[in-house]
Amino acid sequence: MQLELETKDLVQKDKDHLWHAMYRYNEKASPTIATRGEGAWFFDTNGDKYMDGVSGLWCLNLGHGRKEIADAAYEQMVNLSYFPLTMSHVPAIELSAKISELLQGSYTTFFSNSGSEANETAFKIARQYHIQNGNPGKFKFISRYRAYHGSTLGAMSATAQANRRMKYDPAAPGFLHVPPPYSYRSPFGEDVPDSDRVAAELIDQVINWEGADSVAGVIMEPFISGGGVIIPSKEYLRRVAEICKKHDVLLIIDEVVSGFGRTGKMFGFMHSEGVQPDIVTMAKGLTSGYLPLGATAVSSKIYAKFKENGTHNHLRHISTYGGHPASCAVALKNIEIIENERIVDRVAELSESILSELYDLIALDKVGEVRGVGFLYGIELVEDKKSKAPASEELMGSIIAACKKKGLIIGRNGDTVPGYNNVLIIAPPLSSTEDDLRFVVETVKTVLSDLC
Repeated sequence: MQLELETKDLVQKDKDHLWHAMYRYNEKASPTIATRGEGAWFFDTNGDKYMDGVSGLWCLNLGHGRKEIADAAYEQMVNLSYFPLTMSHVPAIELSAKISELLQGSYTTFFSNSGSEANETAFKIARQYHIQNGNPGKFKFISRYRAYHGSTLGAMSATAQANRRMKYDPAAPGFLHVPPPYSYRSPFGEDVPDSDRVAAELIDQVINWEGADSVAGVIMEPFISGGGVIIPSKEYLRRVAEICKKHDVLLIIDEVVSGFGRTGKMFGFMHSEGVQPDIVTMAKGLTSGYLPLGATAVSSKIYAKFKENGTHNHLRHISTYGGHPASCAVALKNIEIIENERIVDRVAELSESILSELYDLIALDKVGEVRGVGFLYGIELVEDKKSKAPASEELMGSIIAACKKKGLIIGRNGDTVPGYNNVLIIAPPLSSTEDDLRFVVETVKTVLSDLC
């Protein structure tokens, strides 16, 4: 009875004072209020237990309760609580060197607090680089429809999801959008046999049409995540990298979701052999969500232009909490665990041996396509396979609710494209046990078999 009263009081305070992300107000709805977590699971104020099938917001890669990560933050806070990166501190130095090592190239990293900020920083760096490299007209950025790159003004402008920008436009100038490599719903027609190749070549065309001397960069995730888990061929990114190099356009790879093992490689771009981005942005898995941290890693070629003498040649950009000592200490411990426990290899192996069973769902009438890489899967639901009409809001909601009733939290591509928010998303913590993953697969199969 006491627990019930406490929960009721918390729910009322929540409704009165807390503004939830992506929340459509419903007076009758009550939020799930988490109290503690263990591994890939969390418990709420009612004592109910849930498997987190989307890693919080794609970030809780190592799950709850990693004492060594909490200890790293505690020890750092006791030793040096805060220090700005207008000067320096040891965890930031060690982390920036480690990021360069993991990227398998020579990179210099600017730290911020989130993925949105990491991308904002990348845009500023790219524009300034081109000016200082003798190309002052290069200011435009190309991104892809359905892609998400953040919620701040520049990042939102790169984000090509109409529902995310509705009522917030006009966006910042200089951002262009092209079709994604989305063979299931090819923007070039159903009879185009190599949709990914055409999508890549269109980037080349847009650069030509806009004028290469006006385009600063192309930004893309290796795999479109929140826009519906769209998985291009390995050749797609290789071709885009060639196009960027041809036109002196910077290739900016957004690894906020796909970085640090999510896809079965340390970084998603590494699935395409020979690709070395000019700028890599990251967050989420960098700390496994234990503390906020974003990072923008730039190649030595770009950073060299910021070493040149001149009153305004340095990057006039600052982040008070970016590269916080505790966050950097957490990131270092997080990466240490990923390496010591062979998390990246484990993701690749268990994706193949367990999560790949999700492909069996294609036999169901309302499953149009299943797409997956590593611990990142999307299940696109349709009204019927012939028309490919997107599944209704009612069906999507009922599936998510049914999974939750069985103790599994899954996601969807909410607020993406009007009428096309029909992809279920499964992205469990990378430390999930084999039993955890089997629970995910069995629950999703059972629910979809009942409702689809």
